[in-house]
Amino acid sequence: MTANGPQYGARSQGLAAQLRWVHDLLRRDLAAVRELAGRVTEGASPQEVAAGLRDLQSRGPLFQLRVNCLSYCQILHSHHWHEDLMLFPAVRRLAPQLSDTVDRLEADHRVVSTLLDTITELAEDLDRDAARHALVDALTTLSAHLLEHLEFEEESLGPLLASWVDWPDRAPAAPGDRPGWQR
Repeated sequence: MTANGPQYGARSQGLAAQLRWVHDLLRRDLAAVRELAGRVTEGASPQEVAAGLRDLQSRGPLFQLRVNCLSYCQILHSHHWHEDLMLFPAVRRLAPQLSDTVDRLEADHRVVSTLLDTITELAEDLDRDAARHALVDALTTLSAHLLEHLEFEEESLGPLLASWVDWPDRAPAAPGDRPGWQR
């Protein structure tokens, strides 16, 4: 133990780093999608928007906004689905004292899922000015909630993940058998 907390080996630090790496990618992509939404909302005239929708040029801002929103939503849904399916059950099994934390994280996932569904729907309807403005609002709401969620998850689960040598198996552990767990 150091003044900054417990020290772990490079392998165990890698698991916490994996979570942080995925979260950093999500943060980066969220910023890019929000920037696109802002440019479309603030800079594109209705004529430019209509032309962009008709042409759907791969370099046009509306096409990029639609594709990036839809891709981002799919990636984030998948990331949370994997956490719900594999990570959280392992945390509950191996660190039952974090059960309330996992409850909160799962609740956050449900909120994010609803926001992503709204964003997906709005991204499919960018020909309407109201939909574009609603999309920007939904992305702003998602950004605030998701950034808070990612920070909480990293702070809450980071020390536990740093203590694991490898990702634990999904099968329930027998008493005294802690797959992937380093004491």
